[in-house]
Amino acid sequence: MELRVLAIGDVVGESGVDFLCRHLPTLRRQYDIHFTVVNGENAASNGLMPQQARDIFSAGADVITMGNHTWGKRQIVDEMERNPYILRPANYTSRAPGRGWGIFDGPRGTTIRVVNLIGRCSMDSNFDNPFTKMDEILKEGDATLTLVDFHAEATSEKGAMAWYLDGRAQALWGTHTHVPTADIQVFPKGLGFVTDLGMTGPTQSVIGIHPSQAINRFLGGLPQRFQPADGPCGMDGVLFTIDTNTRRCLSVERVDIDG
Repeated sequence: MELRVLAIGDVVGESGVDFLCRHLPTLRRQYDIHFTVVNGENAASNGLMPQQARDIFSAGADVITMGNHTWGKRQIVDEMERNPYILRPANYTSRAPGRGWGIFDGPRGTTIRVVNLIGRCSMDSNFDNPFTKMDEILKEGDATLTLVDFHAEATSEKGAMAWYLDGRAQALWGTHTHVPTADIQVFPKGLGFVTDLGMTGPTQSVIGIHPSQAINRFLGGLPQRFQPADGPCGMDGVLFTIDTNTRRCLSVERVDIDG
């Protein structure tokens, strides 16, 4: 069968959560989506609150992934421990609560492995190596398909990971930079790839935050706690169509919504 996987870019702020909740159900029906992964690490600006997670799931997300702001709101820790559908990066140290990957039921008896990784370039060298961590994960359990959210700063690190996993995973998308990229493609051995999904949140902003706050930072002003910008929102996502028999991605397309 052809399985349609929708990946939604970093949800930013309460307005981003609201926009997602209004539009994701329609998008799932329009494209007959079988499985949806949403990056929620910025839903509370820096972190995710339990009620926001519940709202995102109610809107149609099957799995929520996180990133470098995973622990920004400590209230999510207990929820993350209880709920296997909320993932934090798998290459956090072994002392971190929660889990970094899982195998979930898909349609018609398929099983879907979802892995959340975080990059090390310009991020935090204290993370375990995401490449060798992925090797370890692929040896544990069996799944029809493997999907990877690679939360990383460097485009080169994301691209290298995609080539490293071509033939061993079916889809890999980048998150974290909040800017949608135009390099959607299917690799020779059947992995679908995009360097960055983009974001879901305020469009008249600097990667989701008030422009004045971003400008202040680059002018050397006093540090401020970033706040999501006001105004209209948009939602950036990518649709992967995957053949579950051959375990190859057939196509990759953007499904962005301009608010």
